[in-house]
Amino acid sequence: MAPMGAVEFEAVPETWMAYFSTYGDMGIALGQLDGLSGLVFTENWPIQLYDALPGVDVSFDGIQQLMGENGIDKEVFYELGCDVHLFDPNHLQRLADGLSPSDFDDIDQQVGPIVGNSIRRRGQDWHDYRYYSLYEAFEKIADVFQERERYEAIESVHDSFIEDVQSRLPRDGDRPEIGLLSINSDFENGSFYAYPIGEGNGKKPYQDLGIRDAFGPHIEGGYAQWDYEQILEIDPDVLVFSYGLSHASKAEFEDRIAKMRADPVGQQLSAVEDGRLYRGGTAYQGPIINLLQTEIAAKQFYPDEFGEWRGVEALSNEDAQLFDHQQIADAITGDR
Repeated sequence: MAPMGAVEFEAVPETWMAYFSTYGDMGIALGQLDGLSGLVFTENWPIQLYDALPGVDVSFDGIQQLMGENGIDKEVFYELGCDVHLFDPNHLQRLADGLSPSDFDDIDQQVGPIVGNSIRRRGQDWHDYRYYSLYEAFEKIADVFQERERYEAIESVHDSFIEDVQSRLPRDGDRPEIGLLSINSDFENGSFYAYPIGEGNGKKPYQDLGIRDAFGPHIEGGYAQWDYEQILEIDPDVLVFSYGLSHASKAEFEDRIAKMRADPVGQQLSAVEDGRLYRGGTAYQGPIINLLQTEIAAKQFYPDEFGEWRGVEALSNEDAQLFDHQQIADAITGDR
């Protein structure tokens, strides 16, 4: 797998670590939670989504977070001694000052292989090697753990789910225009990070749901920073706040949205007037998080077809599910 190329294992890995909730979620999907020894970030996962899967209990209690106030200490990789490390070393090097390419070579050779590719977004200058789709990357990780059966079970549910949803979408002209903003914006001072849909795994639910991207044509690069007036010039039908499910509680989300509703310009937005302001998913999504975030977005964007979005708590309602949550739970737990 690019960028590390071919790696070899003496045995199927029993212990592992990952960067965040893309490859971390893949490991969980493949039934490997018990072997998880560390994460670069244990925080800001939409961990509550797993509650929608019967019998799947995900907790990071006791899992070491590698990222600290002073970055990442190389020695922690040796202390953990994991059989495999699931991250893109080029991406992690950009986040962790003090780690060099030679450090990752040492970890790969002296501790355990590194397998991973940053698939969140495309077009970054430093990423001058192959990109993978979510399921191409997931298949590689399934090979690492020799969990082909679990991978195929989840892939089958995904493919059927997406095919069914796409067959029920309104025609293009009847779909709402969606604007993506970050929940981590400065609501108090009216300064917002706005995103295009673009390419890459980070916005996969919006790509699969065929949305009309309100902000994309007005943004060069990966994001823009706008005030209320600039958002109002475009005035999308729906505003979705990326990372709203991972970086903000329900109460925190409502508190920030209240500031938008109170702003003299913000309250003029069509999405505010119509009450179409939604908590969006994380861009760091593996297969399970992606399935649930796609189900959520389908209800938010097309309630007449897929049912009204009633919050994370309602995901367990079998009558409202757009794919079989039990099948996914069985694949994770091994009850197939």
